Amino acid sequence: MATAQVNGITIAYETSGNPLDPPVLLIMGLGMQLIAWPQDLVDGLVEQGYYVIRFDNRDIGLSSKLHQYKKPNVVWAYLKSLLGLRQSAAYTLNDMADDALGLLDALGIAKAHVVGMSMGGMIAQIFASRFANRTLSLTSIMSSSGKRGLPGPTAAARAAMMRSADPNDRQAVVDRIINVYRVVGSPAFPTPERVLRANIERAVDRGASPDGVARQMVAIIASGDRTALLRKIQCPAMVIHGAADALVPLACGIDTAHAIPGASLHVIEGMGHDLPHQLIERLLALLDQHLHGNMTPELPPLVTHRAGSGTHH
Repeated sequence: MATAQVNGITIAYETSGNPLDPPVLLIMGLGMQLIAWPQDLVDGLVEQGYYVIRFDNRDIGLSSKLHQYKKPNVVWAYLKSLLGLRQSAAYTLNDMADDALGLLDALGIAKAHVVGMSMGGMIAQIFASRFANRTLSLTSIMSSSGKRGLPGPTAAARAAMMRSADPNDRQAVVDRIINVYRVVGSPAFPTPERVLRANIERAVDRGASPDGVARQMVAIIASGDRTALLRKIQCPAMVIHGAADALVPLACGIDTAHAIPGASLHVIEGMGHDLPHQLIERLLALLDQHLHGNMTPELPPLVTHRAGSGTHH
């Protein structure tokens, strides 16, 4: 696995395709490693003529674990955010956006299409706002602006996320993550149990970090409302969100698209908080249109397309 020294830490990354093709930087979500990007999505982007860069965010996978910081109390951090109290986070999403920029610097890449999923979407939003001269386009998938008042996870999703497992018991850890996916995954596009279990076992064996996930979660909480940043984004922007997302409800995606000038919004019916195999071709088509700048120009700036309904709103 290739690594780069970035911001005083090690970032593990993987590239696919021709380095002379337009670069696409993929940023994964909370506690997720670069291998969580479906291989058929990566291969599809390469076939479409892109140079794909994936990496492990700090505190997960094969990137540096920040063990010098103790595991935070996520519940207390959430309560403090509700009360408007100051957070003491090990790092914020701004630091994670700096990691992404540092990786592009290490690879000698001047500009990239930035695609982020969930927490990765939040990092991508910050990247596009702060580093406009390094951003060709932004794609924010199943993410949020962080604005107060937006709906949070369903009770079942929150309970699944907060449930703990003995980090020394591999089977318990795997079972806990499988339960999370059962709750937040796409109800209309289920992933077969054997495939899901194999993917999760691979991730757990490669580089699970429960303490790191807690620190990432507090980074999200501490980073607050990004609405002002979103309004500064000038590059072409696309928001993709599942209508059945139990973890980050659809209202969050709608709000994100409204906050970004000229953003297009694509709602996929039956999609939850994952990237199921059945939707990869649809996602590739949307990405290819967007990255090539071929979104229908005559439509209003905010276009809500509900995939499956065939209608524009």
